[in-house]
Amino acid sequence: MSTAPSTTTDEAPKPAAAVPAPTPSRWAPLRPLVLRLHFYAGVFVAPFLLVAAVTGFLYAGAFQAEKLVYAHEMTVSKVGDTKLPISEQVTAARKAHPDGTVSAVRPSPESDATTRVLLSGVAGIDPDHSLAVFVDPYTGEVRGALEQYGSTGALPLRTWIDEFHRDLHLGDTGRLYSEFAASWLWVIAGGGLVLWFSRRRALRKVRGTSGRRRTLGLHGTVGVWAAAGFIFLSATGLTWSTYAGANIDELRTSLGQSTPSVSATAGGEHAGHGAATATGDAEHGVGLDTVLAAARAKGLTDPVEIVPPADENSAYVVRQVQRSWPEKQDSVAVDPTSGEVTDELRFADHPLLAKLTRWGIDLHTGVLFGLVNQIALMLLAGSLILLIVWGYRMWWQRGRGSSFGRPIPRGAWQNVPPQILVPCVAVIAVLGYFVPLLGIPLAAFIAADILLGEIAHRRGTGASR
Repeated sequence: MSTAPSTTTDEAPKPAAAVPAPTPSRWAPLRPLVLRLHFYAGVFVAPFLLVAAVTGFLYAGAFQAEKLVYAHEMTVSKVGDTKLPISEQVTAARKAHPDGTVSAVRPSPESDATTRVLLSGVAGIDPDHSLAVFVDPYTGEVRGALEQYGSTGALPLRTWIDEFHRDLHLGDTGRLYSEFAASWLWVIAGGGLVLWFSRRRALRKVRGTSGRRRTLGLHGTVGVWAAAGFIFLSATGLTWSTYAGANIDELRTSLGQSTPSVSATAGGEHAGHGAATATGDAEHGVGLDTVLAAARAKGLTDPVEIVPPADENSAYVVRQVQRSWPEKQDSVAVDPTSGEVTDELRFADHPLLAKLTRWGIDLHTGVLFGLVNQIALMLLAGSLILLIVWGYRMWWQRGRGSSFGRPIPRGAWQNVPPQILVPCVAVIAVLGYFVPLLGIPLAAFIAADILLGEIAHRRGTGASR
């Protein structure tokens, strides 16, 4: 009878050595807190972001649409050999539209472009807008008149979309929607970056996945690529918002970084106040042709805008209005009695923050790099729309058919070390003060969350007795 050979201790298979668990980062406790903030901010702010994204997409495409819709007014029927003097073009516009006063003149900037004579105080035109009369610079033919808004010369189509994007056509009250969206966009984008890069690399892939994990992969991948653009749009959008914009302007002024403008008084240093607008007709003293020649002599090339004097003590102001790269933003003041330049201001001499603000706004609105800029904005807007759709889909998938999106558990902040939590709270408090439509909703959410948590805790305690 044979017996099985015994196995000695040395021959016995040794258990595999235990792999030490990776040491968690000291910032790891922040991830559940960021997840909760990203989740709830996404759920409640997403509808506002969706409106901003759709209207922003339309606005970016409005520049090219405007050229097609208003081609008759904006271009001449035939390019001639010699352009008429500006004064004759203004006279032709005034014969066709004698109402109102000339607030500015934009001479034809290109060989096939019309001259715009801008009239203020015209019946039926919004007081903040002007009536642009389009004149053929070769023949003096008036090719039409359209309502115009803003420094970029937006015509009715782009103006309507612009106002829809900015305030939903609800005036100052409606501007709160866009400021609210801009205030939270960078928070959601930044939170998404933290969540994505703190996630294990193996869980980030999209290929070969399905269900909620695939949706999460698409959401995260597109979000990471677009995050920098979202943060930029948020920051630049806040610069001309109602409350945060006022705080930013105040900060720039205190630092001596406000945007200067040429002095519209006859003689004198350029001041930090806006140039005066016209209250009379265009021809004063030496007239438009002499004024334009004086500005040309100082290097102000097309496109330019000529603003007539506001009164007998004011000067003409001629300023470049090209916002595309390279920008042309120089300006001069011309004495209406002598035709001499009394003040000049170069964009190169603007303070750094003033330049950055100008470039940021022009990049945000799609004019800095023209068509390329507009396509990039449309891609960003399209990405944001997709991210919102995927975000809500994940919320649905997270419920797994039993409920519409199970909430993220409370109490994550309790696991954050004080040396990290306290500085974060301080930073959030400062940001909340300067960006009130971030601070106030966040404070309300925290208060409601604490209250609901306390109610749930008391109900649970009562049920266990």
